[in-house]
Amino acid sequence: MARKTSPPDDPARAPGFSRRTFLKTAGAGAAVSTVVGAGSACTAKPTVIGPGPVPLKLRVNGATQTVTVEPRVTLLNALRNHLDLTGAKEVCNRGGCGACTVLLDGDPVNACMLLAADAEGHEITTVEGLGTPEKMSPLQEAFVEADALQCGFCTPGFVVSGTALLAKNADPSLDEIKDGLAGNLCRCGTYSRIFEAVQKTAGRG
Repeated sequence: MARKTSPPDDPARAPGFSRRTFLKTAGAGAAVSTVVGAGSACTAKPTVIGPGPVPLKLRVNGATQTVTVEPRVTLLNALRNHLDLTGAKEVCNRGGCGACTVLLDGDPVNACMLLAADAEGHEITTVEGLGTPEKMSPLQEAFVEADALQCGFCTPGFVVSGTALLAKNADPSLDEIKDGLAGNLCRCGTYSRIFEAVQKTAGRG
């Protein structure tokens, strides 16, 4: 059987050519192309703030407030320690319990996992912005009626998450309520009454 040979102009058979040489050459070319493309597309330099304290304008509960904090400060820290809004609680500080839940443009977020600087330009709503002891929101009233709290430490986060849920789904099923509040933990185990409070509020809609 005749042995198959490569065409004379095949670079893979050229003297001194190897798979490693080919990969190194191709990789270098791709890297240059990427850098050139990125340089032409991104002409504006990113804004750098810090490392010291900087003034930030935060829109909280319908009012614009200025805080002067280091760029590393979380939204939770800014709310509690600089604006005296202590409804959002610092518990796990890892985004796992939901006690620090606030609304960012209507969506529930863990304030301990968001930098205050990243919240600029957004509408922030804390539990204080939902109602007051003198004029509670419908969900807050339902929490009282259903006795949906024990120690109360997790309650603000549940109220905020429940408010976001009802804003998007006025009549959620029990499974939808459980899913909507899945990011919040109650160490006292008052879940059944918390779900009841949300159902009560939905029934009044």
